Amino acid sequence: MKKGIHPEYKAATFSCPCGAVIQTRSTSGDLRVEVCSQCHPFFTGTQKIIDTEGRVEKFRKKYERKAPAATSKSR
Repeated sequence: MKKGIHPEYKAATFSCPCGAVIQTRSTSGDLRVEVCSQCHPFFTGTQKIIDTEGRVEKFRKKYERKAPAATSKSR
């Protein structure tokens, strides 16, 4: 690494409202985050897909694979 062009990495703490504290290094120091891997629904397995007005079914119906139509060659 070239000297004098890289930022200084200091010890930092990321704090989440759920109580999780993550120790890492950062150029900006201590941070407070809104969600972390311990409380985010994707990582906790509590994520739900909310289908309002049948949008998922509408999408599946629109893009479902259809069998190729038989082509008839007539002369």
